[in-house]
Amino acid sequence: MELLSNYFRELRSAALDGWDRFWFTPAPAHTLGLVRILAGAMMFYTHLVWTLDLDAFFGSQSWLDHAAVAALQADSSAWSPLWLCEPRVVLPAVHLTALIVFACLSLGIWTKTSSILSFVLVVSYAHRAPLAMFGLDQINALLALYLAIGPAGDALSLDHWRARHWSVVEPQAPPSVGANISIRLIQLHLCVIYLFAGLSKLQGPAWWNGSALWYAFANLEYQSLDMTWTAHHPWLINLMSHTVLVWEISYVALVWPRLTRPLVLAMAVPLHMGIALCLGMSTFGLVMLIANVAFVDPALIASMVRWRQSEPRQIRMARVPAPHSRPTTQVRIRR
Repeated sequence: MELLSNYFRELRSAALDGWDRFWFTPAPAHTLGLVRILAGAMMFYTHLVWTLDLDAFFGSQSWLDHAAVAALQADSSAWSPLWLCEPRVVLPAVHLTALIVFACLSLGIWTKTSSILSFVLVVSYAHRAPLAMFGLDQINALLALYLAIGPAGDALSLDHWRARHWSVVEPQAPPSVGANISIRLIQLHLCVIYLFAGLSKLQGPAWWNGSALWYAFANLEYQSLDMTWTAHHPWLINLMSHTVLVWEISYVALVWPRLTRPLVLAMAVPLHMGIALCLGMSTFGLVMLIANVAFVDPALIASMVRWRQSEPRQIRMARVPAPHSRPTTQVRIRR
């Protein structure tokens, strides 16, 4: 009994220590900063597209008026402040403000404020036009939420650059628990998405017999690159279908170990680029790759980006001729 008690005591201690290390180990903000740059740019682009026909989607005479959206969302508490911006003059001004906020997020200007506003705006647009909301908007929303939680402007941002160039003392952005928590939330959310995407595919016989991707390639609605030539190579369709299925289900287990993580992330590139190029969902494929950046080591990002560090201001001592018989005086000259 004593051995059993010691085992469970050690197991409990190891589990709690692991939990603390996973969530509360301070981490550099470089990974979070790169995700912010890419995600902010994607939010800017995807909302910029609304400008092509803003009134049709969000105006007072839009395809989805207030009554239609209220009926669709009758069983939810979804609400959008864009309902208050329907007048022809107000709506473009609010939309322009939203684009400026997304640009500020990507560039890292007033990052904490712009990240919170970006999340509110992404959700507001999605709630105002629910029939135009797809996976892209959902990934934008989750990235905006987790960027708002952590110190997304501590690295690779104009906020940090401005602090370095205008401060007498060289500012440092030490590893922080907040950066680690934000990255962990993105990572776990991504694992859940892939796991349930893979498990849901198991409900369809096309994924079991390996013909699933053919139905996607043969669908003219999604066909941006002609892949019908694969009909002459059924083995290739079977291989790709089963590879996608195995990759999605195993992602949650294989993306964490240090040795298998590069392989898993490398597989994400052809998979999502294939979605982008072959199925006409370029923005969705790209935003999923942006989310996968959360698994890249911050030290690797820092070495790849090579963010230009300004030369530290040096303080030197110079002798100034002293008047009359006073002793030599030392003054500090900033160079």
